[in-house]
Parts: sequence; structure tokens; C-alpha cells
Amino acid sequence: MNSADTKDDISFKAWLGTLVSSPRFEWTIIGLIIINAIILGLETDPDIKATYGEVLGNLDRMILSIFVMELLVRFYVKGWAMFKDPWSVFDLFVVGVALIPTTGHLSVLRSLRVLRILRLISAVPSMRRVVTGLLAAIPGMGSVAALLLLILYVSSVMATQMFGAAFPDQFGTLGASVFTLTQIMTMEGWADISGPVMDKFSYAWLFFLVYMLTTSFAVLNLFIGIIVDAMQSEALKPLQEQEEQAMDAQTNKILAELAIMKKELKSIKSLK
Repeated sequence: MNSADTKDDISFKAWLGTLVSSPRFEWTIIGLIIINAIILGLETDPDIKATYGEVLGNLDRMILSIFVMELLVRFYVKGWAMFKDPWSVFDLFVVGVALIPTTGHLSVLRSLRVLRILRLISAVPSMRRVVTGLLAAIPGMGSVAALLLLILYVSSVMATQMFGAAFPDQFGTLGASVFTLTQIMTMEGWADISGPVMDKFSYAWLFFLVYMLTTSFAVLNLFIGIIVDAMQSEALKPLQEQEEQAMDAQTNKILAELAIMKKELKSIKSLK
């Protein structure tokens, strides 16, 4: 390959890179993802599928082909560096699942085609920030989850010992107590569970009050606080990067001015 061909290849790759990163191209892909989601939803209706099944199937395959070509173009532009981007790997996975044959024993995989709709997460920046914030909150949520499980276990043991004999369905075993207290923690029908227990055991109100205040109002709110903090940090990242770039530019400008002053001082000394 001569130098002219190399230059043409580089310019063509640069043009493709500009194309796939343009807002118009990104909005086109988002539109196709939404259309594909509607098609997959329509295919769940037996009457619509019986009448328009072939048309919907052809549209689905056409959109899938566009997704495959888009990923091939991105791979051509970025090369193996594409696999360093988690969102690109995610796109490859959800599109690749749709390419798996769905005949015979693999027919159950046909339902996985709906995963293509999840590409909307990687295509919309605001959704990416939300998911990235959730992933960033996982380490903090792990500690809170461990605390919640510890409280749930201790409370379940206590409830089994105190109320198990009188209410075997709800608190007869440790597993039943865990299930019942989990239901109370979600505030789902907690009054129907705690009411009869408090009628029989006058001190039961104190147990349920402390348990609900600790789990539903304290620990669960810690989850929300950690997630909000992680999302806020993720939202502030672009501003922090801009500030760092501005500071770097200012530092480089100051260093350049100092270098010029140093040269001028040297020239003055040489004249003396």
C-alpha cells in the first residue's frame, strides 16, 4: 500500500469517526432502538403477529442489520480500543444475543431479543450517568446491605423466640420470620401482621416500632443517600474535568510566560 492509499484510508476512517459520533447519527440510532422496541412489543400480540408478523419480522431483521453494521463501523474506527469502553462491550453483548440461532432447544433465547432495547441506556448520556452512578454506589451499598441483613437476622431470631409459638405461620421458624419481617420492612400489609401479635403480646408494639424505625426509616434511607451522592458525584464529573482542563491550560500559560521571562533575563545578562 502506497502513501496515497494510506492517507485516503486515514481520511476515510476520520470521516467515519466524525459520522458515528455526530448528534444526528446518535439520534438516528436512538430512534431505531425505540422503533425496534415497539416492534418487539407488537409481536407479543397474537392478532397483530398473525396479520403483520412477516412485515414486523423483516423490519426487526433490517434494524438488527443496521445495529451490526454500526458496531462494525465503530470497530473499524476505534480498533481493539473499542473493547476498553464498557458501554461498547455492553452494546456488543445485547446485539450479539440477537444473532444467536433461536431454533430447536435454543428457541427460548428468542425472548432475549428484547435486550436490544437496553441499548437505549448506552445511547442516551443521561441514562448512562444514572447507571454509572448506581454502579459507583455499589461498594457503599454493600456495607449498608450487610448492616441491614444483620439487623434482619437478629430481629428474626427474637421474633421466632417471642411470637413463634402463638403465630407459627408468620414466626414459627427462622425462615418464616425472615420473610414476615422483610414484608414489614417494605411496609406491605405490616398492620395486618403486627395487629394480631400486639393484641396477644402487649409488649410487641415496642419490638415492631424499633424494628421499623431502624430498617424502613433509617437503613433504607441510607441506601437512597448513597445512591444520590454517587449520582451527584457522577453529574459533577464533567464540570470537574472542565475545571481541571482550565487549570492545566492556565498552568501551561504561566509556565510559557516564565520561560519567556527567563530567556529575556538571559539576554539582558548577556548584553551586560
